[in-house]
Amino acid sequence: MNAAMTPSAWINGGAGVSIYWAVAETVLGAMLLAATDKGICRLSFDENESVLTRRFPNATLLSKGGSLSALIDGAVFAIQNPKQMPQLPLDVGGTDFQMAVWQALQQIPAGETRNYAEIAVAVGKPDAVRAAGTANGANPVSVLIPCHRVIRSDGGLGGYAYGLDRKRRLLAWESGQGGLFSA
Repeated sequence: MNAAMTPSAWINGGAGVSIYWAVAETVLGAMLLAATDKGICRLSFDENESVLTRRFPNATLLSKGGSLSALIDGAVFAIQNPKQMPQLPLDVGGTDFQMAVWQALQQIPAGETRNYAEIAVAVGKPDAVRAAGTANGANPVSVLIPCHRVIRSDGGLGGYAYGLDRKRRLLAWESGQGGLFSA
């Protein structure tokens, strides 16, 4: 995982950074992908440019779908082939704790889940279960950092920013127990 956008650029809403974005249709619905010259900084569903404007109010936002085609193709491939996750460049920023949680999430194999307590232990902070959940929820690049693979300790799905139906479909698809196309 790259942390190429400087911490000050993240803190200052993308000041001095150009962010290219496009919306593409996927089997999970409309996917917003945004990237700097260093990598993907946002991957979400059912969102539009206004989300980027709020997240990066001081960045230069450029709708440039053509230059993003390889990243979009890679993200779509990642959704459809989670066990063959491509190594796409990421440009994400967060606290040291968030970055540690996001790295731990990338270690969860497709078809498996972990609970929030296991993630807290994995980052060396076993008492920080709620903080691990908060960091999980702050993930800016859904699917590529697989926050959907984290569930509650009681086996419940917990939350997912893009809806529990989408989370359920992703988990079923990754475990070979369902299809992405079923509603």
